Amino acid sequence: MLERLNIRGYAIIDSLEIEFHDGLTILSGETGAGKSILIGALSLVLGGKGAPSAVRSGLEEAEVSGVIRVEDSTDATAWLELHEITPEDGRVIVRRILKQTGRGSIFLQSTPVTRGDLRELTSLLFDMHGQHEHQSLLKKSTHRTMIDRFGRLESEVESFSALFHSLSSMRSDLAKVVEGDRDREVERERLEIAVAEISGAELDATEEPALEKEQSMLTQSERLIALMNEVHDTFAENRGGALSILRSGLERVAEIATIVEELRPLGARLESAFFEIEDISETVRGYQNQIDFSPERLEECERRLAEIRRLKKKYGGSIPDVIRYFEDATARAAAIESQRTDEAAIREEIERLELRLRDAAAALSNRRRVAAQSLQGEIETHLQRLGMAKSEFSIAMDRREGEHGQPVFTQSGIDSPEFLISPNAGEPIRPLRETASGGEMSRIMLAIKTVLAESDFTETLVFDEIDAGIGGQVAVDVGEHLSRLGSKKQVLCITHLPTIAVRADQHYVVDKQVRDGRTVTVVTHVSGEDRVTEIARMLSGDSDADTSRSHARELLAQSSRSE
Repeated sequence: MLERLNIRGYAIIDSLEIEFHDGLTILSGETGAGKSILIGALSLVLGGKGAPSAVRSGLEEAEVSGVIRVEDSTDATAWLELHEITPEDGRVIVRRILKQTGRGSIFLQSTPVTRGDLRELTSLLFDMHGQHEHQSLLKKSTHRTMIDRFGRLESEVESFSALFHSLSSMRSDLAKVVEGDRDREVERERLEIAVAEISGAELDATEEPALEKEQSMLTQSERLIALMNEVHDTFAENRGGALSILRSGLERVAEIATIVEELRPLGARLESAFFEIEDISETVRGYQNQIDFSPERLEECERRLAEIRRLKKKYGGSIPDVIRYFEDATARAAAIESQRTDEAAIREEIERLELRLRDAAAALSNRRRVAAQSLQGEIETHLQRLGMAKSEFSIAMDRREGEHGQPVFTQSGIDSPEFLISPNAGEPIRPLRETASGGEMSRIMLAIKTVLAESDFTETLVFDEIDAGIGGQVAVDVGEHLSRLGSKKQVLCITHLPTIAVRADQHYVVDKQVRDGRTVTVVTHVSGEDRVTEIARMLSGDSDADTSRSHARELLAQSSRSE
């Protein structure tokens, strides 16, 4: 509920403060006095668009603020809690600043917020109808909400929504399971391929060095044999080889030793050298005889080494690393095999939930149709009393369907209701958003709000141009409706009709004055004789005429008695 509105530097308003209370508040005044400016300022507090041109000439910025009571709205207090904004004494202060530069700022309490945030909060508390924003009646989505509130179907909708989300969650789980199983199956197949590949290689940690040694020898076998032949020829005992020379030298030393006794040990040393070289020669000859150069064996060694190196590059830096990868892959593949999910159980639960959802949607739709029929009748009755006797109002209860006619479920069911109207006899009935004028829209909303007053969550209703195109008894009926609505809601209404104005619980007059050579809008609360004066002006344009003042008193008295 709006308790106070402060305006500074906005359009032709210099500085203004208005206190608001429960019940019906009427704003009246001459055409052009600034009533629409007040509504424009209020729309800023409710999250409407602001233009730099609205800043009063000569100022750099305009500021509009409002004190809003939120303690009676559980939806609003929940929103504030979610956004970590704390009311003070059950109230919040909204502050909008518009700058000539086009930049501006919005605050809830001391917290900066976006215009979207502000609109989201105020839509829980206010409904504005006329030529400005907050026309919830034009939103098809709100038609279903109004029907549900009228039929007291909110708990059923909540239950259906919970079932819908359970099914959606289960389908999401199934998708994750299917995707997870698919991913795990791909992983398992990859691991099994690796296991088979490594297992088939029959790796041995000591194999690679031996193969590399053998490969080196096989690739140099011809040179090795030639070198060994040279060594054998060098040491050979025939053909002047080293052993032949040593044998001759051994004989000479033995002969010397017979002459020089001290040199006898030289013979033993020379004989030892002879046998050592002979052994070397025989060892080389023996190794040479063992060499069996085979191109096939070399190719086999190189192929085996290439396989080992490929596995090392793919699965680890060394053969022990590859073997450890094999062991880990074997264990992981076995674990994946044991984690296979039973999709059938999940699909069975989804089928069960789908059946429940279809049944619940059908039951909710049937009750909604009954409520819509009753709401349609009551709205038509009120519209007739509000000067729209020739209009035809209807609620189309369409159901959402897919391309092949299958029902399409949302969290609120399968219904997509829409308000339709033919404002004048002979005109085709069309969606409300395509047909109704501003004045008609206000009266339609007034009829709906009167019907829904007990169940509607909106605390404050603002009607601009509520009296467009009406007069006489219709205006009296509109006034009665507004008064009745004001007993349950806070209602703010701009009107030019005295038969509506006399119903006010509080009455403000908007006027223009010239101060210090500049035109400013002023707002005055009127009561007693001041109010009689304003009603007289609204009746005839002459607030001083005795007849007008007498008529004004009579209307006020009648209004008081009817209440």
